[in-house]
Amino acid sequence: MSTRFEIHELQEQEVVLNMGPQHPSTHGVLQIVLNLEGERVVKATPHVGYLHRGTEKLAEVHKYYQSMPHSDRMDYLAAPSNNLGFVQAVEMLLDIEDEVPERARYMRVIMAELTRIASHLVWLGTHAMDIGAISLFLYCFREREIIQDLFEEYCGARLTTSMMRVGGMPTDLPPGWIEKLERFLRIMPGRLREYENILTENPIWLRRTRGVGYISREDAVSLGLTGACLRGSGVEYDVRRARPYQVYDRFDFEIPTSTDGDVYARYVVRMEEMRQALRIIRQALDQMPDGPVIAHDLEEYVLPSKVDAMTTIEAQTRHFVLTIHGFKAPPGEVYKAVEAPKGELGYYFVSTGENAPYRMHVRAPSYYNLAGLPKMSEGGPVQDVVAVIGSIDIVLGEVDR
Repeated sequence: MSTRFEIHELQEQEVVLNMGPQHPSTHGVLQIVLNLEGERVVKATPHVGYLHRGTEKLAEVHKYYQSMPHSDRMDYLAAPSNNLGFVQAVEMLLDIEDEVPERARYMRVIMAELTRIASHLVWLGTHAMDIGAISLFLYCFREREIIQDLFEEYCGARLTTSMMRVGGMPTDLPPGWIEKLERFLRIMPGRLREYENILTENPIWLRRTRGVGYISREDAVSLGLTGACLRGSGVEYDVRRARPYQVYDRFDFEIPTSTDGDVYARYVVRMEEMRQALRIIRQALDQMPDGPVIAHDLEEYVLPSKVDAMTTIEAQTRHFVLTIHGFKAPPGEVYKAVEAPKGELGYYFVSTGENAPYRMHVRAPSYYNLAGLPKMSEGGPVQDVVAVIGSIDIVLGEVDR
C-alpha cells in the first residue's frame, strides 16, 4: 500500500478509475486507484487512513483497563476477539496468565468462537450480495442475530462488547444462557448447509469466484497474509494451533486449507471454519468446570496508595477497585497474538512500570491482508476487484486503527 502521493506513469492506453472511498463494495472507507487498460486492471493501489482514530496513541494516555473499549472499535465485527488479544497481552506483561481461573478460560474461548461465526456470517452475507446473491445476506443476519442476543444477555452490548477483564471475566454466565447456546449449536449446522445449497454449486457463483483473485502460497507468505487469505493458498497456519493460548490445546479441531488460492478457496475455508468453531464450542461447554471467573490475587499490581484500603474488601469488589484505580505493570515488553476471524491479531506492549503502556502497537490482520489486493487484482477484469475485496474480508476500523 503506497501513500496517496505516489505517481504512476500512465501508458497512453491507460485510464485511471477511483473506486471509493465512498463505494458499497469497498466494505468501508477504502480508496482503490485502478489503472485500467480497457477493462483489465494494470495496477491496483489501496489508499487507507480515512478512518484513523489513533487507537495505539490513545493507549499511551489511558490506564490499561481504559483501553479495552478502544479495542472493540478496531474490528468492530469481532470485538470479543479484540478483547481477548488485549487482556492476554496485559496478563502476560503482569505475569499472571496462570492465575486466570479455568472457567474464565473456557468462557473466553466460547465467546471468541461465537464471534468468529458472527464475523464470518457478515463476511458471507455481504460478499454474496456484492456478487449478486442478495437473499443470502438476510439468511446470514438471521443466525448472527442469535449470537448478538447471547452477547447482549451476557454483557449488555451487542457490537462493542468490552466483555473481558484483565484476570478473567467480569461475571459468570447468566441463568438460561447455556441452554440458549445449546439451541444455537443444534440449528447452526443445518443453516450452514442451507447457505452452501445456495452458493457452492451455483454456476453464477462459480464463474465469479473460481480462478478469480489468485495469490500463490509464496506471495501470501511474503506479504504477511494470515487467516483464510493464507490458508486459502495452502498454508496451514493458525495461531490456535501454532502457539496455543487459553485452553485451545485441549480441543480436537481441524485447520481448513485449500491449495487453489482464489476467491472460491477463501470461501470454502471460511465455511469450514464456522463448522470447526461449532465443534470447539461444543467441546468447551462439555469440559467447562464450575468455579470463579476472575483472578483474586492482583493486589501487588495496584497503585501503592490503594493497597491498605483494599485489604478487607471481598474478592470481586477488590478487583473492581483495582481496575478503577489502575495497576502498574512491571517494566518490559511483550507480544501476544490470537487467531481472530481475519487472521493473526497481535498486541505489542512496552511498559516502563507505570499504569499505562509507554507504547502499544497492534498487528492488525486486515491491514496485512489488504496488501494482497494488488496481487489478487492486477491482470484481471475490473469487475473482479469487487469479488476480491469481499474475499479478503477487511474491516477498515482495524486497517486504519
